[in-house]
Amino acid sequence: MSQTMKTRFRGFMPVVVDLETGGFISATDALLEIAAVLVDFDDGGLLQIVDSHRFHVKPFEGANIEAASLEVNGIDPHHPLRPAIDERDALQRVFREVRSKLKEVDCNRAIMVAHNAHFDLGFLNAAVERTGIKRNPFHPFSVFDTATLGGVAYGQTVLARMATAAGIEWDSKAAHSALYDAEQTAQLFCGIVNSFKPIYDTRKSQQ
Repeated sequence: MSQTMKTRFRGFMPVVVDLETGGFISATDALLEIAAVLVDFDDGGLLQIVDSHRFHVKPFEGANIEAASLEVNGIDPHHPLRPAIDERDALQRVFREVRSKLKEVDCNRAIMVAHNAHFDLGFLNAAVERTGIKRNPFHPFSVFDTATLGGVAYGQTVLARMATAAGIEWDSKAAHSALYDAEQTAQLFCGIVNSFKPIYDTRKSQQ
């Protein structure tokens, strides 16, 4: 029997997330973009990307936005053509997709996969608290951090260098978009998990 999300990760469902923000302090700085990539196992037991979701987010009232952060991510939060939605709406839309996938794969809770994941988790948790959302499907403190996993698997901790080491094309002009970074991170995470499939299959056969 092929491995499933439920059996492979003890009932947790990895969801690859990337956030673009207006700074480094989750309590005060704006959340500007959120992307979530859903993954699942194919019939051969290989983890792959199955769906992606991305939302531009309006800065919450009184949010701090650092010019240096905008220079990196290239976001103009107040551009009239930017299709941004309220923070609460963006989170609820992402959480709706995550909960639907949780039900499909029969898992108990989502676990965030991200590069330097506690940064993204801190901003996500702060936004959840700020908006008063009660049903957050993500584990409040556990993560899969691809910076750590990449250091083990490829000897690299920088996302672009990890992608190069893994043979994944990297477009520096597209980087720092939440969707692009999340999908690149998802490819890396899937590759790392799939590299352990022979070991996992051997252990299953011995049980």
